[in-house]
Amino acid sequence: MEPEEAERRAALFDRVALTWPWTDPPSLAWHVPGRIEVLGKHTDYAGGRSVVCATEQGFAFLARPRSDRVLRLFDAVRSEARDGAISVDQSATLGDWSNYPMTAARRLAADFGIERGADIAFASDVPFAAGVSSSSALLVGTALALMAVNRLEQDSSFAAAISSPEEFGGYLGAVENGRPFGALRGSGGVGTLGGSQDQTAILCSRPNALAQYRFDPVELEGVMAWPDRLSFVIAASGVVAEKTGAAIEHYNALARLTSVLSEHARAIYGDQIRSLGAALIDHEDAPSRIGERIASLGDPRLAARLAQLTAECRLIIPGVHRAFTRGDLRRVGELVELSQEGAELGLGNQIPETRALVEMARIEGAIAASAFGAGFGGSVWAIVDRGDAPRFRADWLARYRSGFPERRTGSAAVITRPAIPATRLFPDSGR
Repeated sequence: MEPEEAERRAALFDRVALTWPWTDPPSLAWHVPGRIEVLGKHTDYAGGRSVVCATEQGFAFLARPRSDRVLRLFDAVRSEARDGAISVDQSATLGDWSNYPMTAARRLAADFGIERGADIAFASDVPFAAGVSSSSALLVGTALALMAVNRLEQDSSFAAAISSPEEFGGYLGAVENGRPFGALRGSGGVGTLGGSQDQTAILCSRPNALAQYRFDPVELEGVMAWPDRLSFVIAASGVVAEKTGAAIEHYNALARLTSVLSEHARAIYGDQIRSLGAALIDHEDAPSRIGERIASLGDPRLAARLAQLTAECRLIIPGVHRAFTRGDLRRVGELVELSQEGAELGLGNQIPETRALVEMARIEGAIAASAFGAGFGGSVWAIVDRGDAPRFRADWLARYRSGFPERRTGSAAVITRPAIPATRLFPDSGR
């Protein structure tokens, strides 16, 4: 991490430690980052491609084991506490932040019979529901803590099901979305019909690099070194993009469109493919053949979604990989612009605020800029020269707040570089 960012991480852990609400002190700690979906808008649950990295900003988790099957949670920023029994029958509250950690606990109990709970306190400097995957980071951090206190890495059934960080990312994506994973049966998730991009990015990202992944199952396709002279600036629009809130139906509608396209792909290719994304990536004729089948359905949303997914997986992501490799940042900007256009026309998940942030970033001199995350709110990233990042952040945010004064309260901007994945900072002593 940058030295000043490392100092902010330390301060965040101090905040959790100073507000630790229980008598017995913590014995475990993790840094769990947010993530940037650089490219790959709604591609993961289709089995497509994404380009991701972790943010320097994220969660500070402190935890200690319990001898019973109770999970106690404390948000040190909001001074809010939640608790519940760890059980396969345990229910979570949709729309509440506890939905994510409680869902992780319930699924780990169902899949691996965990017997010990934990006291977990955390603080975060990534905004909730801003598209930076704060909710998934909360789920990941809880799962890591429960894994540690139950010593799941030494459990033969866990080892048989999950043998790599990438598989763990795929598993936690299934946990969040209530899907089966291998021989492990699905159960109620958090309420979304999504994929495993967020969890994979949080667990598997590389510092100073962008990682290109393919999904269902998770496979690393390549790594792009991040130029030292560049930084990301992320601006939160101030419009909540809560996947378990009001936007859930919009989000899940895109997943259902994808399911229809997947059914047609399987009707064409049968056992030759594992997913819609695999058909589009591995079969040159897939877009035209699937397009012919859906034409008679008379739903323009299907054609728009097919075009967006095809462009993202076959043109934009491979093209950006090549452009980064040869240092052609102008071409990176052109292809990112196509990705943003696909989000607006193919996904229909952009709002006036995110459109404006992208356009304002270009006016302020960004090399590339794009909205990211589930959409219907959230944030926009911009790539800028590292030395110009502080000026860019201030001017970009000022321009946005001037144009959308009603968003002053929730809007914010941070500077980051591709950073380390979720990292355990000190181990459980076993006592």
